[in-house]
Amino acid sequence: MIAIPETHHDLLQSDVAILATIGPNGHPQVTALWFLFDDDGLIRLSLNTTRQKVKNLRVHPECTFFILDRANPYRTLEMRARAELTPDPEYIFADKLGRKYSADLRKIDQPGEHRVVVTLHTIKVNAIDLSS
Repeated sequence: MIAIPETHHDLLQSDVAILATIGPNGHPQVTALWFLFDDDGLIRLSLNTTRQKVKNLRVHPECTFFILDRANPYRTLEMRARAELTPDPEYIFADKLGRKYSADLRKIDQPGEHRVVVTLHTIKVNAIDLSS
């Protein structure tokens, strides 16, 4: 696991981040999403398996996770990672993530849909601050 500099640790409490995956045509697909910086120091996502980003990650687990400091857009955190997908049939992690956002992810999903926990294993961190 690669450490995130203390100067950018506050961004891990943001309410939204960007995930870039590699689409079936080789072009990037970029999505804003909810996330949790978990107790073990890993970024985790709860994604519905019907979404294109999950399909992309199953084929190409390489991805980029990006957080923009909305109060200072010259400050960003980029994490290049390899995604690991784990089924979450009982919504254990989905419920944990939902608590951060005061949301019930079970109500977002349609009958018969399933969720996975996406754990990002960081291979490179770019913590940028061009404002100083």
